[in-house]
Amino acid sequence: MVYYPLDWCKHAGINDIVLITPPSALTSVKAALQQNPYLTSLPSPSPTVIAPKDLKMTTGTAELLRLPEVQACIRSNFLLLSCDLLCDIPGEHLLEAWLVSQSDLGPLSQGGLSVFYPAKGVKHEVKKEPTDFVAVNLLQEDEGPGFSRYGLSKLVTSMPMDTLKEQMEKDKGLLLRHTLVEKYASVKMLTSYRDAHLYILPKWIQHLARHQERFESVSEDLIGYWAKAGWQRGLSAKLGIDEILGGQDDNHEEHASLDGDSLEDDIDLRGMTTTHAQISEVRDPKSSSPNGQSSVEVPPILAYMTKPSEQLVRRVDSSALILAMSLQLAKLESIEEVGRAAASPFSHASKISSPEGVAAKSIVTKGDCLLGSNVTVEEKCVIKESCISSKAKICSGARLTRCVIMDNAVIGPNQVGRDSVLKDCEVQDGVVVEEETDAKNEQFMNFDGLNADDMSVADDDHDYEASI
Repeated sequence: MVYYPLDWCKHAGINDIVLITPPSALTSVKAALQQNPYLTSLPSPSPTVIAPKDLKMTTGTAELLRLPEVQACIRSNFLLLSCDLLCDIPGEHLLEAWLVSQSDLGPLSQGGLSVFYPAKGVKHEVKKEPTDFVAVNLLQEDEGPGFSRYGLSKLVTSMPMDTLKEQMEKDKGLLLRHTLVEKYASVKMLTSYRDAHLYILPKWIQHLARHQERFESVSEDLIGYWAKAGWQRGLSAKLGIDEILGGQDDNHEEHASLDGDSLEDDIDLRGMTTTHAQISEVRDPKSSSPNGQSSVEVPPILAYMTKPSEQLVRRVDSSALILAMSLQLAKLESIEEVGRAAASPFSHASKISSPEGVAAKSIVTKGDCLLGSNVTVEEKCVIKESCISSKAKICSGARLTRCVIMDNAVIGPNQVGRDSVLKDCEVQDGVVVEEETDAKNEQFMNFDGLNADDMSVADDDHDYEASI
């Protein structure tokens, strides 16, 4: 997964790349960059790898942006994306859309760009994939250069659908602030899109992220509240945007709020939600406008909404999505078959990297399978619509259908017992499935050392089939 976003950046001409990882994974990440054939194939220079001392696997991205080591890396406008992203929109296209829309603006007036993709009603829809509640104001050409050309919209609110449903249940309906409809006569509301976690951000966001100690998520907190600050009275002052864009922030590095108090006391996050039942607007005592309007124009956060079936943009952050997207990529024609020019950005050089490792009496359907380097497939195996990672070993007699096997897994008597049938199951590395196990929708794992990267959908020996 690290390879795909790095490759995307390189193709966009982005070479100043910082890869951020927790200290616990630093050694593994550095080793992979030096040894993994996919990562070593990327053009120079290699990304800079940092491991902030306070970063954990559970740290939110907005929290990550506040860490001193990350703050030190932000020296200009920047791109922020996660390592669970697949995206075939050319990076230069998104950068061009942002540059054209911000071409006449100064450093403190530049907005941002957030990418959303349809997760429901698409060909490869995955059950239970989370979506966001996204409201956008469609922009016209006369509102700014390039808006209609790139299909950009102004984001006015964004939050997870789960959050919205909880709020609607509490409020007995969808409640909107009057100021939203006062400012935007036409707002399009969408419930089937998901934030791709791909953002182009101006440098001033560095200060906003540092000051907002209550923010955990970039998508829900930083982007969501920034979008609302463009129309909700008093919010930009409460968030500190007015002070940052007023030029005072650079001389007050230790500020945490407008009044010097803790943000927890200064900002009522519950009171600022779009769906709050309270009708009265937040008024900031420092606002220069008697009606609570900000004296500073909040730069917009623009939304790039991808269209179904035209572009592949997907976050891959669950076992179900790993399976679905891996099998989708396995069906792509390889570079060996169609040539580099005609191949997808996600196509592999060949469908079977080490054909010498596949026994003659085994069947592998090349049209829908991918086998990584140094994979061993013994005799009498049948492999259909599956992905098998590097150095995995598939022992004699195994039948794999719609499976994803991780690196170094051994699908044989020592892991999955003879005559076992596993359907829609996950097997963690090192876990042994007993003989004659017949299971469906189960997870076989060691909960004491659970690591999602070790999960495989695995099958084994003699006349049994794993079907996921």
